[in-house]
Amino acid sequence: METTTLGNSGLRVSRICLGGLSFGRASEGGHRWLLDQKQCTEMIAHALDMGVNFIDTANKYAEGTSEEFIGKALRDLGVPRDRVVLGTKVYFNATTPEHLTRRAVFSEIEASLRRLQTDYVDLYQVHRFDYETPVEETMEALDALVRAGRVRAIGASSMYGYQFHNMQLAAQRNGLTLFCTMQNHYNLLYREDERELIPVCRQFGVDLIPYSPLASGHLSHPGWDSGTARSRTDRVAAGKYDRMMEEDLPIIGRVEEIAASRGVPMSCIALSWLYSRGVAAPIVGATKTAHFDDAVRAVEIHLSQEECRYLEELYRPHPVSGAI
Repeated sequence: METTTLGNSGLRVSRICLGGLSFGRASEGGHRWLLDQKQCTEMIAHALDMGVNFIDTANKYAEGTSEEFIGKALRDLGVPRDRVVLGTKVYFNATTPEHLTRRAVFSEIEASLRRLQTDYVDLYQVHRFDYETPVEETMEALDALVRAGRVRAIGASSMYGYQFHNMQLAAQRNGLTLFCTMQNHYNLLYREDERELIPVCRQFGVDLIPYSPLASGHLSHPGWDSGTARSRTDRVAAGKYDRMMEEDLPIIGRVEEIAASRGVPMSCIALSWLYSRGVAAPIVGATKTAHFDDAVRAVEIHLSQEECRYLEELYRPHPVSGAI
């Protein structure tokens, strides 16, 4: 497995990240297609065996049970803490109505550490931009966690380019820890961040670790619907993609075409395109080990410039999805 260092953090991670959105206790009002504790442990063990050391989750996923399942899995498997790079997030908080205030950040990190059964988080990410809290307050709180050893590095997730720029500038002005990663919504069916957010990330030397790299599975199979439990019940995915189905189906067709010509799964082509765009480690949420195996294969596939242009040329502007 190839590895890379995230920004200037010193965190050495695999080029694929195992996403924790697939883990946790299923609920009627939430995701109903999640892996239970036994399946989560098996998936993590399989990923580690394949050389994947990067696992991402959030305090919000499955109402905190994603963190619980991951923490228990690593403990039961006897994985040395320094063998894995753990990322989690703060913003959609259960213990406080606030998002990124100093109080919320300090409270939520302790709750996440308890659920993950660890003394520190490698990568602590703000899940969205907080319009109510001064950016200086948020950056000072995150910096304090780094200085206290509760967090090794910090990152951000979907927001507008100017918001990310302002948060980084606030940290620079005050000598605080800078973000080293951006976990944004990015794939062949959603490329709006190429306009502003991604150039800002490049300006600051921030690495991309995008979520939904396979567009909630749409880039991993022909056509639109797969018939899986997730495709039938995931309202979040439907909200992100269904309204642009007609425009996006031809792009999916081209992914299928190139995959067939190369004799590889479609997911390999979709992920390989992200690598061609300079992505460090896409976050793959798999519910089957075979699907994760396909994702890992993508690291060694290199698309030609002609193939990339062929995949890109049909894209049309999409409504913003991710930033609030």
